[in-house]
Formats: sequence, C-alpha cells, structure tokens
Amino acid sequence: MKNKDKTNVMRVLDAKKISYASHTYEPDASMSGEEIAAILGEDADKVFKTLVTQGKSGQYYVFVVPVREELDLKKAAKAAGEKAVSMIKQKELLPLTGYVHGGCSPIGMKRQFPTFIHETARQYEKMFVSAGKVGFQIELTPGDLAQTVGCGFADIVQENTL
Repeated sequence: MKNKDKTNVMRVLDAKKISYASHTYEPDASMSGEEIAAILGEDADKVFKTLVTQGKSGQYYVFVVPVREELDLKKAAKAAGEKAVSMIKQKELLPLTGYVHGGCSPIGMKRQFPTFIHETARQYEKMFVSAGKVGFQIELTPGDLAQTVGCGFADIVQENTL
C-alpha cells in the first residue's frame, strides 16, 4: 500500500512496529457491521465497532465491541469506574476524536481516552477494527490492539435474552 493510501491508524501502527493487515471495501452509508464482516469474508464476532461515551464525571471513554452486539451502559460504567456513561452525540464524534461515524477507530484519536475491549476478543487470534476511514479495516491481534491503545478487556455487552 502506498503511503498516501495509508490511514492515520496504519501510520500509528507502522511507527510502533505493530503487525497488521489492511482491508478495503466499497463503502455504503447504510452498511451494517455485519454486512462489512460478510464483505470481508469474516465471522461478525471478530469484527468490532468503536463506541465513544462520556461518564458522569465528564471523562470520555472508548469501548470496542463486536459489531452484532450492543454496549451495556451499566457494565461499561462499572468497567470505567463511573456512576454512569452515555453515548456521545454523533455530531460530537469528529471534533472529539478526528473520526467520522462509520470510520471511528480506537487507534490514533486526537486524544487517547481510557479504552476497553470486549473480553471475547481475547479468544480470537486476529480481530478487525476500523482503520480510521470509512471503507478501511485493519486486522490485528487483540493483544497488539490493547498494547497500542493501552487498554484492558472487560465484559461490556448486553446479555442475549433469546
């Protein structure tokens, strides 16, 4: 991949000498995370989305969860040591993180916020997260992601009630 085709996320990983594979797809604004997983030919459980929240204290937090799961705000607050957290408004995402909706990555935000990855990521050799631009994904080990953003793993998704 030419350097001009690299995203900020890829440049951060290159600088830290973290191994990753990049994947691209033709973006469509209505695409779900599960559809992106299908395009990548991967199990949706290995493809993660990045969600940004704000705690009662005013601190921002980042949660990385499988695309077919929903963030459990109570579990997220507990993991962050907050009384409560709430999702930020979509219009706040770009000024806060430098990323747009659908292209938000836990790597390379304007400022690094406390970050938590759902614990199921540890069971996979590789996982996928946004490469910081709509239509770009990176594949790396959960350990390398955790090391890059200095985060931990936690149970942060809603229980399936089926």
